[in-house]
Amino acid sequence: MRTTTYFSVAVLLVASLTLAAPKEKTFLGNISDDMCGLKHEMAGKTSAECTLECVKMGGKYVLADTVNRKVYKLSDQERPQQFAGQKVKVTGTLQGDTIHVASIVAAE
Repeated sequence: MRTTTYFSVAVLLVASLTLAAPKEKTFLGNISDDMCGLKHEMAGKTSAECTLECVKMGGKYVLADTVNRKVYKLSDQERPQQFAGQKVKVTGTLQGDTIHVASIVAAE
């Protein structure tokens, strides 16, 4: 009886941990900033130039998903710099509106 109880508790514990853990997912979009989001409006600047300027002024890097019209905050604020204004694939876990970044690679 005691072995069955311990086994049942172990199975429930493993199941609850598996269900509670956020699953890693890949998101497609452009590296932007939270000031501009989906659309850059800085006259005479490319998307990359605008993104970098806005971040210099205190903005944060975001992933702008123009297909689904969503903007996601990014937990990593260093890796996105090299992809400013570019289309990328961001892999990570989504919690609320923030992607906890595992990797960022250029999209084709």
